[in-house]
Amino acid sequence: MRNNSSHAMFPSATHDEQALQNYIKSLRVHSTRGFHTGNKSLLKSKIEPELRRKSGNRMPSRKDVREALSKEEHNKWWSAMVRTTQEMLYDSVGPSIERQLPALVTKAKKLRGKRGTLTLDDRIATPPYLAAVDMHCKPGSYQQQLSDDDVFPGAEFDRTFRLYSMGGLGPNLDDGGRTLINWVKAKFPNLKPKRILDLGCTVGHSTLPYCDAFGKNVEVHAIDTAAPCLRYGHARAVAMGKEVHFRQADAEDLPFADGHFDLIVSHALMHETSTKAIRGIYKEAYRLLAPGGVMAHIDGITPHNLYEKYYSEWMSHYNNEPYLGTVQDEDFDGILAQAGFAKAKSFVDQTEPNLKPRAQDDKPVVTYIVVAGQK
Repeated sequence: MRNNSSHAMFPSATHDEQALQNYIKSLRVHSTRGFHTGNKSLLKSKIEPELRRKSGNRMPSRKDVREALSKEEHNKWWSAMVRTTQEMLYDSVGPSIERQLPALVTKAKKLRGKRGTLTLDDRIATPPYLAAVDMHCKPGSYQQQLSDDDVFPGAEFDRTFRLYSMGGLGPNLDDGGRTLINWVKAKFPNLKPKRILDLGCTVGHSTLPYCDAFGKNVEVHAIDTAAPCLRYGHARAVAMGKEVHFRQADAEDLPFADGHFDLIVSHALMHETSTKAIRGIYKEAYRLLAPGGVMAHIDGITPHNLYEKYYSEWMSHYNNEPYLGTVQDEDFDGILAQAGFAKAKSFVDQTEPNLKPRAQDDKPVVTYIVVAGQK
């Protein structure tokens, strides 16, 4: 896996910082793709048969699986290892970002206004379901600002997400966007969007592929509530030669006119929202779509695969992903209908990642779910 990017905004690392981050990435590969297979064996040979026997052969719930595996020594060791490596991500990357933060802020300010736009609004509050915890165990979460014009959370995310994804999202961490683009083109071959909106973009890793995916003269917009991530994301896009209009906004209440967009997308947003918010987001997307427009959300959850379902359940309880467990139980067809999408134009699919692994440790951890509707 390439731990570094070539764009001008990417934060550097000293020899020792890079060596430590390479070690953490390797440890995460071992724990997630190697040691975790022991849980798969336990689940298949012991846990699932016992739970099915007790329940009359019904598929075990995520709670039942979590509670059963939590008693197993192998799972205890695995849990400790994964949680520790998550904390080490930030312990290793954070200080290196702090060291060069003034230079990163200056770079971002110099790139501002050269391509695309950045619109910030300090009246936008972080939704309570995001502010309640340090998401992903990231100290200060994604909205904390350490200085004026701060880009710390975005710069840190650009490095930590590389370690976290272990190569499964490609060198630009954009496989979610590329996978969803392929799915949309296959499902809606006649769709020719002129305006595209990405919801919950963070720093725009998955946003940038849309700049080139549907021809020239396409307006690409991206929103998030975290100002420091948007500052970094805008500068990153400019550094990579892409034009995106970044805006600080809440996905449940967006400052755009009815019917303004032809395609509205998100990448891993669904598992970051609350039960109430996801319904509001779908309704708002329906309002913003032009007739014939498409809303499509992609996320790394697999509700019908018990092994992957347990992994998401574990993340919900031990990696500050509060909604990643319950989102697997959602009635997405029902949410689409409540938002206004007709049943005949609503879709809930599983799809494989776009990225083809270049090496054994580059394999994606999970497959994707896509929830979509056409107005």
